[in-house]
Amino acid sequence: MDTKAFKRALTHYYRNQGFGQKDDVAGQMRSQYESSLIQKIRSNNNQLIEGDVTIHLAESFGFCWGVERAVAMAYEARQHFPEQTLWITNEIIHTPEVNAQLKEMNVHFIEVNDGEKDFSGVKRGDVVILPAFGASVQEMKLLHEEGCTIVDTTCPWVSKVWNTVEKHKKKEFTSIIHGKYKHEETVATSSFAGTYLVVLNLEEAEYVANYILKGGDRDAFLTKFANAHSAGFDPDKDLDTVGIANQTTMLKGETEQIGKLFERTMLKKHGPLALNEHFHSFNTICDATQERQDAMFNLVEAQIDLMVVIGGFNSSNTTHLQEIAVEHNIPSFHIDSAVRVSLENQIEHLPLHSKELRTDTNWLPAGKLSIGVTSGASTPDKAVEEVIEKIFKIKSQVPAGIK
Repeated sequence: MDTKAFKRALTHYYRNQGFGQKDDVAGQMRSQYESSLIQKIRSNNNQLIEGDVTIHLAESFGFCWGVERAVAMAYEARQHFPEQTLWITNEIIHTPEVNAQLKEMNVHFIEVNDGEKDFSGVKRGDVVILPAFGASVQEMKLLHEEGCTIVDTTCPWVSKVWNTVEKHKKKEFTSIIHGKYKHEETVATSSFAGTYLVVLNLEEAEYVANYILKGGDRDAFLTKFANAHSAGFDPDKDLDTVGIANQTTMLKGETEQIGKLFERTMLKKHGPLALNEHFHSFNTICDATQERQDAMFNLVEAQIDLMVVIGGFNSSNTTHLQEIAVEHNIPSFHIDSAVRVSLENQIEHLPLHSKELRTDTNWLPAGKLSIGVTSGASTPDKAVEEVIEKIFKIKSQVPAGIK
């Protein structure tokens, strides 16, 4: 199926831009998500000193343009369709406060049961919002056939990746997608692809590259990448021509390494004259993701005692910011909101690669402390402000004897 043609055929049941009411919702979004404290810190060279605490704010963090656009479109949709039932196929973005606010605006969320979305409550005439990460072709087709109005808030950077895998499909190349195969964005991207394989990291990519050059156990390959490839995938024939794509929130440096790895692999196997017939690579790294990761690399070079990373626990781009801090041996705490920080000097956080939250006591020691703060691309400034204010309150009451 030509998925681009399919989207064009949705006609008046489909909208991928606002409703001309951006100014009407701008004030509401400012009051709910912006922060005067964060503006103050930004204007002071991204630093703020209060008592024994020095806050070092990353140069780039928080809401990106694509996220802000998606949230604004959801707000506009609620105003434009005051009487209709509104749904979102997933979280609009991976931030608890924003999703909670939409629920208060009587926007319903599609339930997920045993890993499957339940669209049984959606009726003809309902309005369904597709989140910033996008939605699969199959979901869009279902909603169109149901007679729903689709409001597509997919980030343009995600759409750029979809265009890339469409090019792979037309040339009968296999799309090798650097991403997490269960992530909503990668699920959507793979639905636009023809033949595809999802690799999580450089280690998995090296396994695939080695198979391309030396062959191997086909069954073991398919077991290793179970659920991470297209139906009927055959590594013995489908890895002869490959194109690179990525989930936009992955680590920029690792995506680049994977692209170079497969370029070298196909060069070694097919030679320089035939390289373009067997390998394609386009730059599909999101600017906002790259900027936030670059800012984090700069931040970890400062004299930081500990790092606080704020963003949804299921936010891929936030997790990768946390990963940078951990790789630089900086004590780091990933929280989704200020609710995780208690004034009794306790913090409930998600350690890197863990699935369970952990509570640390006396996480802020006495004495002078330099704290790095950043947030994922879906995190509003207001959430960052609330965390910083709690840190100041805790430090103002930490007994001198606590180390």
